[in-house]
Amino acid sequence: MHIDIDKDVCIGAGQCALAAPRVFTQDDDGFSTLLPGQETATSDPMAREAARACPVNAIKVRLPAS
Repeated sequence: MHIDIDKDVCIGAGQCALAAPRVFTQDDDGFSTLLPGQETATSDPMAREAARACPVNAIKVRLPAS
């Protein structure tokens, strides 16, 4: 799967970092960012839950096109 964060939509609620702390963190301004190497976080089942938890739907988790 592939994870995208729309930085223009993110409000820094931090729900993603709470739901999937091995995938997401918050930058110095409090906005969501992926931990290094987690753009394709296939090993963490909580990545989808983090996307659902985002109050402004700034996170998209999708399967790669095949």
